[in-house]
Amino acid sequence: QVQLAESGGGLVQAGGSLRLSCAYSGRIFEIKRMGWYRQAPGKERELVALIIGGATNYEYADFAKGRFTISRDNAKNTVLLQMYNLKPEDTAVFYCYAETYSALGMRGYWGQGTQVTVSS
Repeated sequence: QVQLAESGGGLVQAGGSLRLSCAYSGRIFEIKRMGWYRQAPGKERELVALIIGGATNYEYADFAKGRFTISRDNAKNTVLLQMYNLKPEDTAVFYCYAETYSALGMRGYWGQGTQVTVSS
C-alpha cells in the first residue's frame, strides 16, 4: 500500500500563491504516476497535474498550464504543487494521487485532501 498526506492548503486572495505538499510512504517503488486532482463544490474531481514515470514526463490540465508547477523530491518523498496567480474558480479540495503497478495490477491511492479557497 501507499499512504499519502497533503498539506499546504488555505485561504488566499485572488492573484496570490500557494504551495501544496504531499508526503508519500509505503510501497513507493511501485508508484508509476502521481500528482494532484481537485474537486470543487458540485463538480466532479478533475486532473490538475501528474508526474509520469521518473519525473521526466508531466501532464497538466489546461487551466493549470502556465500557473501551476508540479515537482517531485525523491529524497524527501514528497510531491509539490506550486500554484501562482490563483483565481476564485481554483477554489476546491485538492487531492494527492498515486498510481502503482505490481504483479497484482494497477491500483490508485488518494490522500484525504486539502482545502484551497481563493477569495475575490
